[in-house]
Amino acid sequence: MPTDSPGAMEGGARSGQAAARPTLLEIRHLRVEYHTIRGRMVALPDLSLTLAEGESFGLVGESGCGKSTLAMAIMRHLGPSGIIAGGEILFAGQDIARAREAELERIRGRRISIVYQEPASALNPAMTIGRQLIEVPMLHQGMPRREARRRAAEVLAEVHIPDPETFLECYPHQLSGGQKQRVVIAMALLADPALLLLDEPTTGLDVTVEAAVLDLIDEIRHRRGTALLYISHNLGVIARVADRVGVMYAGELVEDAPATSLFAKPRHPYTRGLMQAIPRMGSNKHDIALASIPGSVPAAGAVPRGCVFAPRCPLVLPGRCDTEPIPPVDAGPMHHVKCLRWQESAHPAPPRQPRPAVLAADGEIAIEAGKLSRFYHLRSGVVRANDGLDLVARRGEVLAVVGESGSGKSTFARVLAGLEPASEGTLLYAGADIASKPVHRRSARQVAEIQMVFQNPEGTLNPSFSAGWPIARALKKLGRGRSREIDSRVRSLLGLVRLPESVRHSLPRQLSGGQKQRVAIARAFAGRPEILIADEPTSALDVSVQAAVVNLLLEIQAERGTTMVFISHDLGLVRYIADHVVVMYLGRVMEVGPTAALYAPPFHPYTEALLSAVPSPDPTAASRRIRLEGELPSRIHPPKGCRFATRCPRKLGAICETEPPPVRDAGGGHLIFCHIPLPGLSAAEPVGSEAPRAQSTSAGAGQS
Repeated sequence: MPTDSPGAMEGGARSGQAAARPTLLEIRHLRVEYHTIRGRMVALPDLSLTLAEGESFGLVGESGCGKSTLAMAIMRHLGPSGIIAGGEILFAGQDIARAREAELERIRGRRISIVYQEPASALNPAMTIGRQLIEVPMLHQGMPRREARRRAAEVLAEVHIPDPETFLECYPHQLSGGQKQRVVIAMALLADPALLLLDEPTTGLDVTVEAAVLDLIDEIRHRRGTALLYISHNLGVIARVADRVGVMYAGELVEDAPATSLFAKPRHPYTRGLMQAIPRMGSNKHDIALASIPGSVPAAGAVPRGCVFAPRCPLVLPGRCDTEPIPPVDAGPMHHVKCLRWQESAHPAPPRQPRPAVLAADGEIAIEAGKLSRFYHLRSGVVRANDGLDLVARRGEVLAVVGESGSGKSTFARVLAGLEPASEGTLLYAGADIASKPVHRRSARQVAEIQMVFQNPEGTLNPSFSAGWPIARALKKLGRGRSREIDSRVRSLLGLVRLPESVRHSLPRQLSGGQKQRVAIARAFAGRPEILIADEPTSALDVSVQAAVVNLLLEIQAERGTTMVFISHDLGLVRYIADHVVVMYLGRVMEVGPTAALYAPPFHPYTEALLSAVPSPDPTAASRRIRLEGELPSRIHPPKGCRFATRCPRKLGAICETEPPPVRDAGGGHLIFCHIPLPGLSAAEPVGSEAPRAQSTSAGAGQS
């Protein structure tokens, strides 16, 4: 991409015109290679970009595109096999690519800091938070220990950690995921860096925690004037944080533009493909299908000639797109794109799907939970992970269960799958109560007909066996095929999930994340299940792979009439895929009803907060944000009244703290468990694209 200007937002940037600021980071024709036993692998062939002081640059693309390699090259942390084979990385005028180790030590950690996706990789479990934090100013600034501790406490307060002095004595295992990520951000800020690299820092967090961390990053950026290079595959997050966006594919920056321009009118077919793979809050599965990008990112060293996206592009021109490298062209003010056909439509409109003649909700009951509870007895007390759940899933529908980590979603899934027995209550399936029956006490038919797809497919795949082995094993164990029929059934199931037969002989390490999840789905359908439990099956996948997996699940489910219990914290995806939604908090149901009803008032204050935290892939969209402060209360000593009372921004008073909430019937099966009368709940403002412009509310009465 052109490197003569750091870029600017169009028409009134969110943080001023970046072009008016000095350039902080300039990358010129960077080439990064990895030398392996298989030969030389080129990860970044020729990459250029600029970043101004105080600017936020978002970098998006699928896994394997080279985003993290770029961050590691800036930090000069490429490992023993990685080398910078060409180009320059100019930071404040100094070429990092050619700097000696002593010079790098004066830059890394002090002028440039990095926040990784997994905070556990940056925190030593054997050391207190305080001991780890004070090392930074002591090492980089020569600060005395007492002053370094004072400085660490100040920065913890800056990232909204309550009681920092006490917090310094905690160990990492005593912190929540959001707290760990705040500590890692504090660690990166201690030396007051000019540039902060953020590599997927919110990917594993709940939507509410993610929103709080994004607010924190934005606040720090504007207060300190820190420049950001934010790496993510979540386009909603990038739209939220970035002034300017770069789209990476196969080591190249194929599009570079101000955020408002790129999201309003993406020019490159790859960018458009990523956009169309995202489920929008107003869309649903009956009206429109998600558009996934066929194929996958080429491996380093196997990049095609000409346009790197040509093998997957719907607009490819043989003889033109696949012969010579495509130079960047100007597609608008500060908008650059590497495409010969950027002015043409990249994709037709996603195909519309016919609405079923009879909605799934009109069918018979498939599973019914009554006062279902699951308790864990610990030395310190009893954890009520599920506490009196009442819910129903009808045959052929998708029932989504949503809520933050610790709300009890996955516990309910494990009880339903028979991985754990319930402590109290009933769980009816096909006329039998299976609540207290773990899987080894269930009949062969019950085991076969209730199957589960896990968040991490590695839990299904043995690294020592081929991908076809767990499918064949499931067929044998569940009695779904005679020995001579196993091979043909494995081929049939691989075809069902759109995988070639050759995959059955591949080891898991030879498969992509999307292929592994498809194998896991094939294994689950080996039992011809009536109930499919999908526990965050797409949370770790790129948006295009997610779209393909979601389409696949819906196609198979519709074809076979399977009931799906879909567990997720992605409310945009839930809006698209689900027929009914159950909102859980601290082991109890807060709200339940048809999907459309839960996305407009009246809704429970907790549902309202969850919806407001969903990042929109539109930087200009109006939004009403409600940020929940604080962590979930103790599950051993939960609040006596409404479980949500300690964090509720609309708490009425003492009654919310002492009395369990009544049920408010909004009609059509829409139930809300809240002390606020229905007229008060109905008076809430919409959340999302119909919300008033950029309001923000903090909840929790000063907790954090």
